Amino acid sequence: MSSLAGKQGPRYRHTAEDGAPYETIAVEKLTPIIGAEISGVDLGKLVEGEARSNRQMDEIHRALAENLVIFFRDQHITPQQHLAFGRKFGELHFHPAAPHEDEDPALMKIYADKNSPRANGEGWHSDVSCDLEPPMGSILYIKQCPPRGGDTLFANMYAAYEALSDRMKAYLDGLTALHDGEPIYRGLYANYGVADRPSYPHAEHPVVRTHPVTAKKALYVNRGFTRHINGIPRDESDAMLAYLYQHAENPLFQCRFRWTENAIAFWDNRCTQHRAMWDYWPHTRSGTRVTVKGERPV
Repeated sequence: MSSLAGKQGPRYRHTAEDGAPYETIAVEKLTPIIGAEISGVDLGKLVEGEARSNRQMDEIHRALAENLVIFFRDQHITPQQHLAFGRKFGELHFHPAAPHEDEDPALMKIYADKNSPRANGEGWHSDVSCDLEPPMGSILYIKQCPPRGGDTLFANMYAAYEALSDRMKAYLDGLTALHDGEPIYRGLYANYGVADRPSYPHAEHPVVRTHPVTAKKALYVNRGFTRHINGIPRDESDAMLAYLYQHAENPLFQCRFRWTENAIAFWDNRCTQHRAMWDYWPHTRSGTRVTVKGERPV
């Protein structure tokens, strides 16, 4: 039985807010808690300044805030259009370790085939949370996907926080944790011929952060980068993080996206975690990712 369910029903009960109808895009929710597919927009034309583009962009901003991760299918965009779409949301982020496409360091290469030693994003994480100012959002464009498998799971960290008991919320209030990229990134991209840097980012962030746009609180620890909670004994930190990871990864908080060629996912790293499934060997999955800079978590 789920730890969030009992004889009185689920401990976490989500009520989706019904806002004003969208005028220039269609929004189809994957679940009431997280995720939506967006249709009625051509992102290539959008960034080129076609008619209605400003209104559509406003509504895409709104859809992301309401659904945390949004998906677009059948998009045929150039690398420059991909970068331009990212810039509509802010300055672009350069990954501290990963290889990039062409000559632009903001266009991260995503690739796995039968000879790859690993695939991007196999474990639950929030992108580059080890940075002092972790990314606001990530925009992944998959151009080649396997015939089956290769889904990406996304989890709502607002919901994960809200489902905690009041006593647990009080315990976590004010705590910080170390996020460290060194154990993850060193040697990670050797198969691409990427040389290691002298050092990789690390930073201390609140265990519970407040979203700068929605002002909602979100759980902000993840298996990928969080090493320990500061100011408490290490065994207590290990036990607490183990509980929080298991809690955050509860399927109740998740949606699952099945990729098709030329689909795009855009997620908010400040209030989500995600995990890419590598269940498609020996097939190939490839594309590019553009990441938008964020701010220091508070």
